[in-house]
Amino acid sequence: MTTSRNDDPLELPCTEEVPCTDCDVVTVPARQGLEAVDILRRGAGDAVGPVLHDDGGATLGFVVPRGTAAAWDVPGSICMETDGRGLRLTPEPPVEGSDWLLPPGEADLATDPAVLREALGEAQRLIEAADGCS
Repeated sequence: MTTSRNDDPLELPCTEEVPCTDCDVVTVPARQGLEAVDILRRGAGDAVGPVLHDDGGATLGFVVPRGTAAAWDVPGSICMETDGRGLRLTPEPPVEGSDWLLPPGEADLATDPAVLREALGEAQRLIEAADGCS
């Protein structure tokens, strides 16, 4: 999430109009991530924060609270820190070559890591069951 470009949205100052969120980002394979988004959006009271996808469609990135990376241990996923700099939640994606699946403003500030862990587990079980039926 770091780059040396001067126009990097992570480098711009946070304002009231364009807030930053202190967060980490959990990256998962797109198929599992899309299933997890569906699970999270169907859940009663289970909120999902902004979600990024790469242009190639291979991965999804869930915005989670800062500190999640320190204890993240879900197989098949990676949790990256934003190095305490925060992530600018703007309509433009914060990483070149990505786009918002669930943009800021249409989602909570971050997905609860415990809820995400459960949704990713359920998504993996659904995928394994679907693949086993073929």
